[in-house]
Amino acid sequence: MLKIEKAERLKQLPPYLFAELDRKKEEARDRGIDVIDLGVGDPDQPTPKNIIDSLCQAAQDPRFHRYPSYSGLNSFREAVCLWYKKRINLELHPKNEVVSLIGSKEGLAHIPFAFINPGDVVLVPSPAYPVYKVATQFAGGIPYEMPLLKQNGFLPDLGAIPPAILAQAKMMFLNYPNNPTGAIATREFFKDVVALANRHNIMICHDYAYSEMAFDGYLPPSFLETPGAMEVGVEFHSLSKTYNMTGWRIGFAVGNSAIIGGLGQIKSNIDSGIFEAVQIAGIEAMRDDAAWLKEMQTLYTERRDLLVGGLRKLGLPAELPKATFYVWCEVPKNHTSASFCAHLMEKVGIVATPGNGFGAPGEGYFRMALTVSKERIEEALDRLTRVGF
Repeated sequence: MLKIEKAERLKQLPPYLFAELDRKKEEARDRGIDVIDLGVGDPDQPTPKNIIDSLCQAAQDPRFHRYPSYSGLNSFREAVCLWYKKRINLELHPKNEVVSLIGSKEGLAHIPFAFINPGDVVLVPSPAYPVYKVATQFAGGIPYEMPLLKQNGFLPDLGAIPPAILAQAKMMFLNYPNNPTGAIATREFFKDVVALANRHNIMICHDYAYSEMAFDGYLPPSFLETPGAMEVGVEFHSLSKTYNMTGWRIGFAVGNSAIIGGLGQIKSNIDSGIFEAVQIAGIEAMRDDAAWLKEMQTLYTERRDLLVGGLRKLGLPAELPKATFYVWCEVPKNHTSASFCAHLMEKVGIVATPGNGFGAPGEGYFRMALTVSKERIEEALDRLTRVGF
């Protein structure tokens, strides 16, 4: 009998947060519980019809049945350039400053393999999307966690990073608007990041996936609109959240040509690119999206106000996010993150994500996603009112 033993890199990993949430949801449903899932940020609205129609038409074209380009259709990369020009007036070169991704998660997971050698330090925020830290570890790098604390507006304190760490650091991951906290970055903060990157030769990888999920007229800044940012970093983006395309797996990275080139080199040895019919649909998504974005922002604003208002009435000090579709909230004084989320699941069938699952500084918080209807949010609040905590 063959003895199967996992590699050390897998043994060192905790269970993937969202896979564990899925397992617990299934267990609850098997017990007959009506689960209200506020855990994972997966939009509940359908992909717009014009995008679906574009895919269906392109899928009939035999040209798109062959292997796709590793770096993406030139027309898709040109559409990305037009989107950035429209969004932040940034001129990008489609050939060497844009690469298509099979969802931004894939690009974030692969970029350390292009630049991180065993023992190199990577600066990662905490709490954060787990991929930044895991990808660093898979590449043999050493993650140094930058705590995101309420007193700092959930921005990393760049001045608190020890000089010895800065001397060894090769890469920094950032994510604003932020998952899980819903925090936003200021232009002044991004200027400080560029200055730090130049002083210490650190490349910046900014995850901008929630750029269009913003409220009250707020327009989240891109890292790349910061003077000097193109010289030190890249920005990752996804069509998943903006256009309700999480299952389609399409995204892109843009920025410094040398960094984009390194990521592209890794990808050409690992995957075969995105189905080109999906890229045609992506072009359609980005082509004329103003009305769609306004509709989705209105929808999420209504849900945000309902959920935050309801939690506050219950005595839970929920943060009012300016962007993302997440609500970040402190747990009651008599609970930990894990115990409170377990209480919600077991007593009232509500799935929330424990803050410590995103990193130790997230202890004492939980996250809820605005990706269910207002009726289900109202039901969740009613259940919370009845059960208490």
